[in-house]
Amino acid sequence: MLSKRQSKYFKSLQLKKYRQLEGKFLVEGAKGVEEVLRSSYQVESLLGTAEFLHSLSESVKSRANEVIEAKEADLLQVGTFKTNKAGLAVVKIPVQSQLSADKNELILALDGINDPGNLGTIIRIADWYGINNIICSEDTADVYNPKVINSTMGSFTRVKVSYGKLKEFIAKSDCRVYGALLEGQSIYKSDLKPGIVLMGSESHGISEELRKLITDPIKIPGRGGAESLNVGVATAVVLDNFFRN
Repeated sequence: MLSKRQSKYFKSLQLKKYRQLEGKFLVEGAKGVEEVLRSSYQVESLLGTAEFLHSLSESVKSRANEVIEAKEADLLQVGTFKTNKAGLAVVKIPVQSQLSADKNELILALDGINDPGNLGTIIRIADWYGINNIICSEDTADVYNPKVINSTMGSFTRVKVSYGKLKEFIAKSDCRVYGALLEGQSIYKSDLKPGIVLMGSESHGISEELRKLITDPIKIPGRGGAESLNVGVATAVVLDNFFRN
């Protein structure tokens, strides 16, 4: 059984201010925990049911600084899942490295994506297409929000997500900048090369200051009556077209 002090500490990491204060975040469920234990992330604590801990090799468990056997009730008390028969990990937030853009690389840039579920889905999509870097505006959802981490299904361990001033980052880059705009050219007729793919929120789209930096406006032609696409779905369609040839 967890002590009150431990429970309070682990549960506090659900909130951004405590994640920032402690420099830690939560990973929940068998899939996410196993992925992070096999990654380069530093795992401070591993909480798991006896059955789950027994299923892990000693070499994998040794990646955690401490291993705590816990009951499912303990995991539910400190985590966000409604059911969790496996485990939970407390992981150190890595130091963000300096932002840079390689014109030979396809980079995803997100402007004001504030829904955690959408951000997590986009990270998972980026992982599917082999996108290694996502650059986010400062008002984009926190990547270490439990809803984001859970939505990535472990993909957060393979996709680097950074935050900064998108205008400065894009302006300094020597890259083509593709922006998803309603008035853009059909993506099916566009000459798609490596560069920065800029996606905006469903409600506000790409901000005016960033629209000025777009070199290649693109759009996904619609054929029905829907007003717009979910930003995660739109990101998948856009990225898929970069890899069709």
